[in-house]
Parts: sequence; C-alpha cells; structure tokens
Amino acid sequence: MLKIIKGSDVRHLDSLHIQRKGISSLLLMENAALGFAEWFNSQSYLGNERVAVFCGAGNNGGDGFAIARLLSKLGWKVTLFTCFEPGTLLSPDAKSNFDLVPSAVRLQSWKEFNPSSFDVLIDAYLGVGLKGELRKEAKDIIQAINSFQGQVLSVDVPSGLPSDSNCSWECVRASHTLTFAFPKLALLFPENAQFTGELVVIDIGIEDSELMEIDSDYFFLQKKDVPNYHRKFNRFAHKGDFGKILLVAGSKGKMGAAYLSAKSALRTGSGLVTCLIPESERFIIQSSLPETMVVFEDQVDYSKFDAIGVGPGLGIDSVEVLEKVLDNYSSPMVLDADALTILSKHKNLIKKVPKGSILTPHLSEFERLFGKTDSHLERLKIAKEFCLHYSLNVLIKGANSVICLVDGRQIFNSSGSRFMATAGSGDVLTGMLTSFLGQGYSPEQALICGVFQHGLAGEIAGKEKLRSTIASDILEAIPETFKQLSIS
Repeated sequence: MLKIIKGSDVRHLDSLHIQRKGISSLLLMENAALGFAEWFNSQSYLGNERVAVFCGAGNNGGDGFAIARLLSKLGWKVTLFTCFEPGTLLSPDAKSNFDLVPSAVRLQSWKEFNPSSFDVLIDAYLGVGLKGELRKEAKDIIQAINSFQGQVLSVDVPSGLPSDSNCSWECVRASHTLTFAFPKLALLFPENAQFTGELVVIDIGIEDSELMEIDSDYFFLQKKDVPNYHRKFNRFAHKGDFGKILLVAGSKGKMGAAYLSAKSALRTGSGLVTCLIPESERFIIQSSLPETMVVFEDQVDYSKFDAIGVGPGLGIDSVEVLEKVLDNYSSPMVLDADALTILSKHKNLIKKVPKGSILTPHLSEFERLFGKTDSHLERLKIAKEFCLHYSLNVLIKGANSVICLVDGRQIFNSSGSRFMATAGSGDVLTGMLTSFLGQGYSPEQALICGVFQHGLAGEIAGKEKLRSTIASDILEAIPETFKQLSIS
C-alpha cells in the first residue's frame, strides 16, 4: 500500500531512492518522463496530434523538457513553451534536460501561445515545491494554460495547486493529472476535483518500503494490495464458516434498502443472512429474495450472529431499535444511513457503539455527526480524533473514500466511478462490509476489501451502463470483482 507523504518530503524521498539504488537524480527524472511518455503514447484517443508543453525553471520543468524530447522522438509534433525569462537560472537537472531538447521541438515563450494551434497541452510549470502566494506572472501563465479548450495533462500536480491542501487562487484545470510514485494529498480532496481531473499514478521505481520510512498516517489503496487482506477458506468450509449476519434495515416504503443490503451480503459470500424488519413488510423480502430469512423485533437473539449491520432504510425515528441492538451486541458492527442520523441526534448513544465498529457517513451525514467543515483536510482531522477517542472506524464516503482506522491511519481508496452516485449504492456497501465482518475479517480487513470491491463493482457496472448505472447493477457486479482479484 502506498504511503502518501507531504510535498515537502518528496526531495528527501528522492534522495533516499537515489542513494539506495545508486543512480543519479537525472536518471530518476528520466524514469518519470519515460513513465509519462509511455502512458501518453498509449492513449489512443489523443491521436497523432500537436502537443504544447509548458515548462518552468525548476524540476517540474525538467520533467517537461524530458517529456518533450521523448514525445518528439515518438513522432509527436511538439512545441515547448518556456515559462521563464531568457537567462533565468534553471535547476541543474532541468538545465541538463533543456540542453537535450532536440531541434525538432519548437521553442517559444509562453506569451506566444495560441490555443487554437494545439490539440493537447502538457502542464509542467509548477510542481510540489510551490510555496506561498503566486506571483502575478505565474497567475498569467496559469490563465494562459486554462484558456486552452483541449486535453490538459498536468505533470505530478496541476500548476498552482499546493500538494497538501486546498487552493485559494486559480490553478491549472487539468483533464488528467499524472503524478509520480504516489498521489499527492491535495489530488484526493473533492474540492480540488476541478483542478485534478482524472488521476493517474506513474510508477518511477520508488519502492513501497522507501515510502514507509517517511512519517505519515496517510495511505493509498490499490488493486494489488487487496488480495492479501482476504481470508482463505478450505474445501471443507460450510455455510457457518462464511458467517451468520443480521441486517437491521428497512421500513414501510424503504424496503428496497433492506433488499439491496441483504442481496449484496449474499453476493459477497455470507453463509446466512437474516433481516430484522417490520412484520408488515415481510412479504417484500421473502418473495424477492428467498435466500434471506426474516425476523421481527420480539424474536431476535442477537448473540447468535457473527456480525450486524444497522441503518439502510431503517427510518430516523427508530431510536429504540438502534438502542436495543447496541445494548445487546458487543462485537464490531456496521452503522450506516438512518443509524448515523439517529446517532447525530442522540450523541449519548455513541459511547454504546462496540469498539472497532464501522461508521460509514457520506459528506452530509458526516456533517450531521460532526458539524460543518470548511475542507476535506478538516474532515480528516476530525475523523482521526474521533476514531482515536472512541476506538471506532469511520469511512468518509465519496470519490476516493477515506478509511479512517482506530489507530489514526487514513487510507484513500483508488477504485470507483462517478456513475456510483445513485440511490442505494451505500446500502450495497453496508451489506458487503457486514458480510466480510461475519466471515471473520477484522474491521480493517472488512473495510479494505469491502470498500475497494464496492468501488471496483461500480467501475465494472459503470463501464457498461454509464449514467444508467443503478445500485442493482453494482450489486450484480460483485462476483466479477472476486474474479478480477483472483479470490476463490
């Protein structure tokens, strides 16, 4: 799992890698440029087009000079726009790459840029070393880049965007950001989505172990990480081994939420799924999902379940139902949707939530629980303090959902699609998380596997259905996620 370090620590990371591998900083820059050029050349939608490359005087500009050289050799028509005055002192590696720019690449000042003359623009102006307010000329250069209407690809970070926080001025609005080694923190904040565009992480040879040597509680979850968190079951495993779970979900007019949670739990591998629902609504579940059992409030023996999920479609007036669950169950559970709203109105119940439980608020539910926030960075701070204080896990849902663990670590998810923004998507996730808990996964394992596979299922469904994707499509894609991860 990639550790996300501060922008100010990148130079230390580079030095560590250079020393360990016995290479030069110039070779590391070349590796970054090669990774960028390889990705760029693989994008069929770009075609054989005219490329503008904006370069600064620092190492980000050095990446740009190297990229311009490599793309020119690959047959692209490249024009390099210098974002510095003649005679400006370049960083040593930038100077070396500037001197290697071939004659086939046209050199012009950024002031001569004509947006209509190009099909794609590469932004290699300002990098992670940005400090303080932007100069007027820097703002003018960013404005010139933003005047371009085609694809804008930013190198490492969009120019003007601080690597670890939000931007209070105009930044480059990239269609894609190709970041090196690990995603910079600011690229994962929802308020910076307008600048980041699609995020691509380019491997430049820096190993996870090198990142781990630098202090940070932020991590980035990738597909390759997930299989190691899954439990293995042998051929003698029976349905009891795969867990007996209870979903406290659904109410009159909201039984779809119970259905989605229950079916997603079954698709995730639960051996036995029971729904605690109003007796008047029993026919909906038993006719639509015969694999699921139902119980009613007076019949529940909570102790016989391996995991419990509470909240989808429950109804915000079901305070007594939630309190009864909390009073009668002591193992980690999943709390979502209406259960979170109840907690926000009855804060005294939070201390009753079993240690290690998982709370899964989306942004509105988060603010109902914790109050208004000004930024994602503030949300992360509040969630960390809450998790440490109560020994609970919080999942801040959204693009790049953040898993906030009881020990203070915060893990950003890499899977998912904008097409998952549809009613019932969270109910599917609740079923998946509860299912993994019931199968004997630790809360951390359940979160990592459940959150990533939920996002992956959304990608699979969204690839076919696009804006037509509904929660049931995500649910039905769960089996394919196990195939793609080679989990049997």
